[in-house]
Amino acid sequence: MKIRRYGAAVAVAAAGALLFSACSSSDKPESTTTGSESAAVKTGGTVTVAEVNAFFSFNSLTANGNTDINSKVSLATQSGFNYIDDKLQVQKDTSFGTYEVVKQDPLTVKYTLSDKAQWSDGTPVSADDLLLTWAVESGYYNDGTTDAEGKVTKGTNYFDYAGSTLGLNDTKFPTVSDDKKSITIEYTKPFADWETAYSITGMPPAHVIWKHAGLADEDAFIKLLQDQAKGDPAKPGKVNATLKKVADFYNTGFDSKTLPSDPSLYLSDGPYVVSAIDQGKSLTLVPNTKYQGDHKAKLDSIVIRTIADPQAQIQALQNGEVDVIAPQANADTLAALDQVPGVQIHKGNQLSYDHVDLNFSGVFKDKNVREAFLKTIPRQAILDAIITPLDSNAKVLDSQLFVPANEGYADSVANNGSSNYADVDVEGAKKLLNGATPTVRVLYNSDNPNRVDAFTLISQSASKAGFKIKNEGDVNWGSRLGDGSYDASIFGWISPGVGVSGVPQIFGTGQSSNFNGYSNKSADAAMSKLIQTTDKAEQTSLQQEIDKDIFGDAYGLPLFQSIGVDAESARVAGIDSFNPNQNGVWWNVWDWSVKS
Repeated sequence: MKIRRYGAAVAVAAAGALLFSACSSSDKPESTTTGSESAAVKTGGTVTVAEVNAFFSFNSLTANGNTDINSKVSLATQSGFNYIDDKLQVQKDTSFGTYEVVKQDPLTVKYTLSDKAQWSDGTPVSADDLLLTWAVESGYYNDGTTDAEGKVTKGTNYFDYAGSTLGLNDTKFPTVSDDKKSITIEYTKPFADWETAYSITGMPPAHVIWKHAGLADEDAFIKLLQDQAKGDPAKPGKVNATLKKVADFYNTGFDSKTLPSDPSLYLSDGPYVVSAIDQGKSLTLVPNTKYQGDHKAKLDSIVIRTIADPQAQIQALQNGEVDVIAPQANADTLAALDQVPGVQIHKGNQLSYDHVDLNFSGVFKDKNVREAFLKTIPRQAILDAIITPLDSNAKVLDSQLFVPANEGYADSVANNGSSNYADVDVEGAKKLLNGATPTVRVLYNSDNPNRVDAFTLISQSASKAGFKIKNEGDVNWGSRLGDGSYDASIFGWISPGVGVSGVPQIFGTGQSSNFNGYSNKSADAAMSKLIQTTDKAEQTSLQQEIDKDIFGDAYGLPLFQSIGVDAESARVAGIDSFNPNQNGVWWNVWDWSVKS
């Protein structure tokens, strides 16, 4: 699974693994209700949801498509072997398929599809879908070498995947059963996150991809993958033109801001299927009549409306125009929600944090310049402007890998070097700059009030030390990550709340969500150990080592852990608690219904 990036007025997400665990007892989410008692639920009806961002891709697993809204549509329209519930526990969906460890040493896992699993065009989910998932998420065929800006300078990287390929990359080519209903994956090294890292949820249908690539049938696709050797960046081979066609269509063929004229480009193997898109304004989901699994849709339709402004979301909820909202939490938002009668409000600490990242190229190639800039970041002032009005006990976040509820947080903070940036030190920054006045281009989401506040405060403070700040605020900030058009970025990561693979996804050399060209051999070695151990104490210790390396390299700075809020009208049933991870209220969309 993947960490998701977020930067809009609410979690935008990148899908990732495991930076954060569940809230502690002191961080229990709050739930309040105003209005009448619940009525009985019924099947049918429509629920309208307000979301901040507009849908633009039916493939949420690429670096480009891996945002909150695309991923939420995937949750409603796609199935998988398991999912994460609101208690951050892995739940199996045996109506889609089963998996079992058939051998411990070496770790060998067999995945078997249910006869019920099929796409909305009637095509069964089969081995080609399972192999495609493995090929994408393992990075098995990639032999490309990338520069600090993520551009391939030698070799070929075929499939674009937003998550980390570590772990699955240490597997042999899977064994395919004769009936093409199962595959068996054998690992050459232990892998802590084996249960969640191989995730077929969100994967586009393989039969659509190989047809567009000109292959004759499923057998030809499987043979293509079987015959292609594992990629070796040290010895890149000649590009396989057919595999490149397959990968290129996977990478971009499902991107669309409108409903494609070709229905094969928006197939579903989950409870709902997309039926309409009003570009930039709304998307409509209806029940998938071909779905035979346990998570059958209870509603006639779900309408997702794009409403960026949190106050506009609240007004729409009050007017009965929408039924579910998750606006960016701030003092004004919560005060306004308290005035809306008959709604259920959930509030809690999200498994997400805001941060400032510095590129390891350009103006920030010099560590002294990086350290100088970090010394000017007014983290307490940013906290006071954004979070303190919501939680008077909130503190600046001093770790890149832990939140305060985690057992390892305090020890990590005591040793990771974050104390060097406890206070703004303009004079210290000037000394490091030694008379230089570097220009720094800062990227952030210009539509997000929190990001605007953070940028403004950073700009004012950094200017005092001699930095010349160039405003790169952009509503399309996500598509620019890693493209070299900026020097510093302000955004956030949000986690699914299980596993540890999200650490190398972001901080590992050359990994998919490493947008700033960070590389540290000591941290890489610790990350390799991290994903191989299931011992929780050792995982904590290794993450503390990595946290220290990150601060020591002047990577950037964490700002604060985010607070989340959602609210539902009294007519909606099935949303009963606050979910702190990246899926929010959508984690059990199949349970949503309306009250009679």
